[in-house]
Amino acid sequence: MAAAGVAATHATSIADPAPGHQVTYTLATGGTYDFTISYLTAQPPSKAAFNANSDAFMKRETITVSPDAPWVFQTTLADPQWAFLQVGSTTHGGQAAPNAHCEVTIDGQVAVAQDAPYSPQCYLAQWTS
Repeated sequence: MAAAGVAATHATSIADPAPGHQVTYTLATGGTYDFTISYLTAQPPSKAAFNANSDAFMKRETITVSPDAPWVFQTTLADPQWAFLQVGSTTHGGQAAPNAHCEVTIDGQVAVAQDAPYSPQCYLAQWTS
């Protein structure tokens, strides 16, 4: 009887979803443009840990975004206040401003959004102090 109780407990713990909040980063634009982006992929245990090795928690890449193909990335963070999306337009002279829009949603609710001609920034409380 005790073995059955252990097996049932073990099966339940495997079925439990990962703790944390679903964080979704989105970058959209009205035309096709290239951007350099930085975004948090995993939550650091502290700002000191992040500062010591930011590459362990953040990804940087160059992407192409178009009206029919916005960039979207999802991660799970225990504390969604760590969410961070920094956007830099690579638009050169002679090109129109991309008029980019960034957004961070937490568990399906918009937490922060910004529109900017070139480089919108979307981040939450852990990055403001």
